Amino acid sequence: MTARWVVERVQPERDLNVTWEPISLFFKNDPDPDSDSYERYWRTHRLLRVIESVRTTDGNDGVFKLYWELGRRIHHDKSLMELSVHDALESTGLAVSHAAAFDDEAWDAEIQTRMDVGLELAGTDIGTPIIAFDDAAGDRVGIFGPVITRVPEGDLSLQLWDGLVSVMTVPGFWELKRTRTERPDFGPRP
Repeated sequence: MTARWVVERVQPERDLNVTWEPISLFFKNDPDPDSDSYERYWRTHRLLRVIESVRTTDGNDGVFKLYWELGRRIHHDKSLMELSVHDALESTGLAVSHAAAFDDEAWDAEIQTRMDVGLELAGTDIGTPIIAFDDAAGDRVGIFGPVITRVPEGDLSLQLWDGLVSVMTVPGFWELKRTRTERPDFGPRP
């Protein structure tokens, strides 16, 4: 939801250049093989391998294309465990040869390295999303969140962004939190 908020509502109004980086919940949470989340985390981790393979030939634009397509299939079509990586690549116009990365652990070091950059900025006791940017002094700042259940309408999207930017640049600010009481509402399939 945060990615959709940034892409659809914030980026066009705030002239942002977004660089998409991985975070592997499989690496981050190290789930027990007997846990309910193990297979989901493992599958999404393997999808990150494919995304990193795409980055080598198609850059950030290719990463976004595949990330967006996977998001549609996972969240709108509810097909995480069934989705075809080959079909997702083909539908985005990316080389289907990237599908080989799904089972190639050689991509894991790149995922971990890129993930560590975000965790260094936002901390290790967080999850996803992480947003980072350079503040007015040129220092890189990052934060976990915002976690949203739907894309805010109209001006609320920009108010949320501007507030986030404000708190992220205040020295000593660390955390805001409230208990989530609703599930994500992904809206129409983009």
